[in-house]
Amino acid sequence: MTAVYRSQDAAVAAPLVEARDLKQHYTLKGGLFGEDRTLKAVDGVSFTLGRGETLAVVGESGCGKSTLARMLTLIEAPTSGDLLFEGRPAQDAMRDDPKATRGFVQMIFQNPYGSLNPRQNVASILAEPLVINTRMSGDERRRRVREMLAKVGLRPEHDVRYPHMFSGGQRQRIAVARALMLEPRVVIADEPVSALDISVQAQVINLLLDLQDEFGLAYVFISHDLSVVRHLARRLMVMYLGRVVEEGEGGVVFEDPAHPYTRALMAATPAVDPSARKERATVRGELPSPLNPPPGCPFHRRCRYARPDCKDRVPELRTVRGRKVACHYAENLEGEGAGTLRVAATA
Repeated sequence: MTAVYRSQDAAVAAPLVEARDLKQHYTLKGGLFGEDRTLKAVDGVSFTLGRGETLAVVGESGCGKSTLARMLTLIEAPTSGDLLFEGRPAQDAMRDDPKATRGFVQMIFQNPYGSLNPRQNVASILAEPLVINTRMSGDERRRRVREMLAKVGLRPEHDVRYPHMFSGGQRQRIAVARALMLEPRVVIADEPVSALDISVQAQVINLLLDLQDEFGLAYVFISHDLSVVRHLARRLMVMYLGRVVEEGEGGVVFEDPAHPYTRALMAATPAVDPSARKERATVRGELPSPLNPPPGCPFHRRCRYARPDCKDRVPELRTVRGRKVACHYAENLEGEGAGTLRVAATA
């Protein structure tokens, strides 16, 4: 495949995607007598993504993962911060050439039952991006549709069928095919397998890996399931209340998580093998509202290792043991991986 989008003045070494302190704040009106409030859905996220890379974004519901996905696909403009595509501001690219920019980044949505139009057959669903964004003839579009169906493991002659005639896994394969119709270089996958059975999840993940190898795709894979992203992502970014609390190479973070929240997520991941099970690391309390986040470290009210100054000082991302982590005492958390969860004695 040949990508539609190419930045004219981007440096050769520029990453495909670069996010710099992205924020998405929503103002909620207080009504006649109430005060306006600010919901900080995403509150300062930065990362880079290169060709063929997979960045996994994980965290609880409400941490800002899906809001980040909407900003990366330009569905929403960030409140502040910079989003660059091959070194060029994404909003400028979208304004100057929206068709090419839509061809640069595409999205796979979570629910295969709700993301496909039930009134269109598969041929129409897959051809629609080509109708809107290209000058292909009808014959060219039909040929591309059938080629893409074969790429995702479906029979080309099934293009006359409607979504309700397919299983959930097959529908998600159709959604993957639709995302690739414009030959994107970056694909944002927002919980793409969470609505599927476990056996079907593995099939779709293997499909995504095969397509990545074939076309050099870069993925931002958003999930709450660490057992899924462990086998998919080279880099891992953990979010909590709109902020990044840990980010680094997947192997480093999985083997030795440095933030208490990451450790709790790891320990809560189910394991069939008893020898692979970790000591339970329960997180206290409920996720705070982003309308009223706690002062200081946003995790301190739920952290079993919180100290008095954690409620006063906001931790910044810094390098600890080969990854970035936002915890004042990350160096003092001892133990092998997520299992032991001990705190080193300090003077």
